[in-house]
Amino acid sequence: MESLRSPHAILPLLWIGARCRPDAVNRTPGQRPIACNPTGPAAWHDRIVPEIVPLDVERLAAYVTPTLGAGPLTATLIVGGKSNLTFRISRGGDSWVLRRPPLGHVLATAHDVHREFRVLTALAPTGFPVPSPILFCADETVLGAPFYLMEDVAGTIFRTAAELAILTPARGRQLSENLVDNLVRLHAIDTASVGLADFGRPEGFLQRQVRRWTTQFAGSRSRDIPGIDALIDDLSRNVPVSGPAALVHGDYKLDNVVVTGGERIVSVLDWEMSTLGDPLTDLGLMLVYWDGDQPNGPGFLTADDVVDRYAHGCGRDVSRIDWYHAFGYFKLAVIAEGIYFRHQQGLTVGAGFDDIGAQVFAAVNRAQEILEG
Repeated sequence: MESLRSPHAILPLLWIGARCRPDAVNRTPGQRPIACNPTGPAAWHDRIVPEIVPLDVERLAAYVTPTLGAGPLTATLIVGGKSNLTFRISRGGDSWVLRRPPLGHVLATAHDVHREFRVLTALAPTGFPVPSPILFCADETVLGAPFYLMEDVAGTIFRTAAELAILTPARGRQLSENLVDNLVRLHAIDTASVGLADFGRPEGFLQRQVRRWTTQFAGSRSRDIPGIDALIDDLSRNVPVSGPAALVHGDYKLDNVVVTGGERIVSVLDWEMSTLGDPLTDLGLMLVYWDGDQPNGPGFLTADDVVDRYAHGCGRDVSRIDWYHAFGYFKLAVIAEGIYFRHQQGLTVGAGFDDIGAQVFAAVNRAQEILEG
């Protein structure tokens, strides 16, 4: 069975939700489908979906008039983000980003756009690099689901080895160091001082995480997956003792940050999984995307260097990092199985989904390898 040695082998798992069959969606009367622009601007808006997705821009324009002023809007669907639909909303030379939950089958707690908006609102004044939040709408009669608008941050998101190849080794090393240092900075934020003291329940966090992801897996399970029950049992029986709690991003990785100048991180995206809990879950998941023992780009830190730099920066005990690393693969297996479930229902189209089922097996296999040493 194939092992997931490269973070890019599992990258299609994260380009989900923003693709859906136009004939699989119930549209409200008068709702106009958006024909997505196949060319779109460069930088982090260059993954454009050439499908038709329903979004009532006239309703949206009316709703945002008190905040953005009057005038027609255009919408372009962007591929990116783990699962929530992401649109670039434009009027003349101005643009914003809109996020809403995906269409079709979704995991119960995995697409909470209000959590994203709340954490952006808390972090923006601190200087931590996040898009400035603009407005949140809980009224589902506007677009059929809750949504929020945020700043359209200019920059680049690196998603592939080919994109990273443009960096010099010196810039690549600096980018990888900045990615780690930014995580250290996130985990040092005083959550009470930014209004997030009640953003989660740190006590028993890891045990609940294992149960939560197990439950979410059960909600999408439709076939036999060898080894996953043993993996769940192993993770459950060997939960580490957590250190001090921190704000956890939930999906911190290279292609969830916006970069300028080749190495400067100007924005961290996709906060839908954020909570208060054990910050080493962020480090463990980042290692999943770090391609095992190999760096991601020219000059990048090795996985061991990443762990050492993080530990030196924050002083946390990382002796049980293998558990967190394996748990990261388990989470990706659960996400992939949810995509596979939707794909089997005919709710996804386009490239990148045909082998999604096999990637579930690969993620489970890799998690077992890590735990076995």
